[in-house]
Amino acid sequence: MLIAEIEEAVSVAVRKEITGALASFGIEGDDRREIKADFQHLRRWRKSVEQVQSYTLRAVITAVVGGVLGAAWLAVKAWLGK
Repeated sequence: MLIAEIEEAVSVAVRKEITGALASFGIEGDDRREIKADFQHLRRWRKSVEQVQSYTLRAVITAVVGGVLGAAWLAVKAWLGK
């Protein structure tokens, strides 16, 4: 019985601390749906930013490789033209 009472007391204390921490950020503990929606939005935003970074890296690599191949092609044309 004593262990169950201690677990309950710890659970209540943790809930109070979490509620207090969220309240310090301006988040009310009763707005669980709003909090969940906010975190889902943040996750979607993070994933879209990561995807844009990936596409940007691919575009930069493609541009560099294309520039190097174009320069090589011009060098070959110039060398064969002489």
